[in-house]
Amino acid sequence: MYYSLFEIFSVGIGPSSSHTVGPMRAAKRYVDNLRASGKLGDVESVKVYLYGSLALTGIGHGTLNAVVYGLLGLEAQDIDLGKDYIGQVKSSKHLNLGGQKDIYFDFDHDIVLEKKIFLTEHANGMKFCAYDVSGNVVLEETYFSVGGGTIARQDEMSNRIERRPYDVPYQFNNCKELIDMCRRDNLTISELVLKNEEELRKPDEVEKGILQLTKTMQETIIRGVNTEGFLPGGLRLKRRAPGMYADLSKSFSEHKVDGLTLIDWINMWAFAVAEENAAGGKIVTAPTMGSAGVLPAVMRYYQRFVVGNDENALRKANIVFLTTASAICSLYRTNASISGAEVGCQGEIGVACSMAAGGLAAVMGGSLRQIENAAEIAMEHNLGLTCDPVMGLVQVPCIERNAMGAIKAINAVRLAMHNHDGAHIVSLDSIIKTMYETGLNLNAKYKETSLAGLAKNVRC
Repeated sequence: MYYSLFEIFSVGIGPSSSHTVGPMRAAKRYVDNLRASGKLGDVESVKVYLYGSLALTGIGHGTLNAVVYGLLGLEAQDIDLGKDYIGQVKSSKHLNLGGQKDIYFDFDHDIVLEKKIFLTEHANGMKFCAYDVSGNVVLEETYFSVGGGTIARQDEMSNRIERRPYDVPYQFNNCKELIDMCRRDNLTISELVLKNEEELRKPDEVEKGILQLTKTMQETIIRGVNTEGFLPGGLRLKRRAPGMYADLSKSFSEHKVDGLTLIDWINMWAFAVAEENAAGGKIVTAPTMGSAGVLPAVMRYYQRFVVGNDENALRKANIVFLTTASAICSLYRTNASISGAEVGCQGEIGVACSMAAGGLAAVMGGSLRQIENAAEIAMEHNLGLTCDPVMGLVQVPCIERNAMGAIKAINAVRLAMHNHDGAHIVSLDSIIKTMYETGLNLNAKYKETSLAGLAKNVRC
């Protein structure tokens, strides 16, 4: 099923798309449903239940705060990061539901962490219950955060279909169908995606939206490079991107550059975005927030070391990169998952790496087979990657994994581009199927629960 580029790439508040952006959207949608049903004025109290992974790592991932933002009726673009919304709710024990109805809300008691209950549909479940003055249920709804900030209500979870298919000219369910369509109509993957997007919104809005996304990604790098200090949470992890940038700038000015210096730059760009995400900044999901540093770092690599200062060429490259990457993400979302709570970090860093490799191969002039090969190589060497964040924070090992994912993506492209006829034994479809099966077979403790792996063995 085709997923729009603008649902794959969207702006949200860090540190996690599935644990922060999704719950915020679910709470906001729930409040909107209360309002639409004319029942918002009847509400005297609200209780929120978080299940499974959301309960186990929700505190470190900012899930509780995100739910409150949503209940306040806020979306990511509405939030003023300089305003203490959460502090006000905690101190006053009152919440302005949907910006319209003041209700009593005890942050510590009205958000319930059901750490031992995993709902059958998905590991990231949440239930919202509103009550009237007599304690009667006004509205009860259960939602799931299925990855990348996408949410689905319980009645929408059958057959893993989160919504009805878009009415677009090119619907593809696997890579073979995608490539066959491109060959039949003599299109690149990027051109096919653009034709689909232009059925969903005006052509000038499509280009403007894509360029705004790339601008936001690059602005995140700049913020990350220029913001020093420590990341929030119990790890007291120092931001490294500013120091890395200072070291690289000094080496450049002193002409102390070796053949692998470009790797240091790529690492630094990925760190900058990942650290901004860990600090709760505004980030573009790519495809998740925990993996949001991979694509911007690879795009920055192309800008700095390949295309240079040619603004027109860079504009075209950004469009080709993101459209191609979004098509690859559609394949993963249709046939596997991008949720760390469902398939481990291979669904986040692994998919981001695969998307970045496909996008870079496309802007490097790769053929359809070379693009597929690059995306396949990138995922093949992320298979089995667990999600085991220390203290439930999107910091260790998440930040370094963004850097490693960016380097792997670039190397995958170099391998694919030297394979001139693009022939390869392992197809992208087969690797996606393998990734999903591997994810389902992973012990649940290694899927964003912080109950095993590094989260268990690293003591702080």
